[in-house]
Amino acid sequence: MEIQFTTRIFKEGRTFVAHALELDVSSCAGTKEKALRNLKEAVRLFLEEAEKMGTMEQILVEAGYGKRKQKIAPPNFISVQRVTLPLPLTHVKA
Repeated sequence: MEIQFTTRIFKEGRTFVAHALELDVSSCAGTKEKALRNLKEAVRLFLEEAEKMGTMEQILVEAGYGKRKQKIAPPNFISVQRVTLPLPLTHVKA
């Protein structure tokens, strides 16, 4: 069985952070390639543990996944975009 997930990779200082959007699992490393490898391992371990605990199906349903034959079908995103929202930061001192 296999699963597909969407990743975003960003940089925090000198560290690359890889994040699986649907599952809300993250990992990091010094390169983006290593961060992605670490993320795949983190997702695998997360799902293995969820299966042992009997919560995998609930997690996948809440993340928008469905099951079709022997595949775990990911949610169909309609849009992924960066949104800007101005905030009235009255309590922040500059």
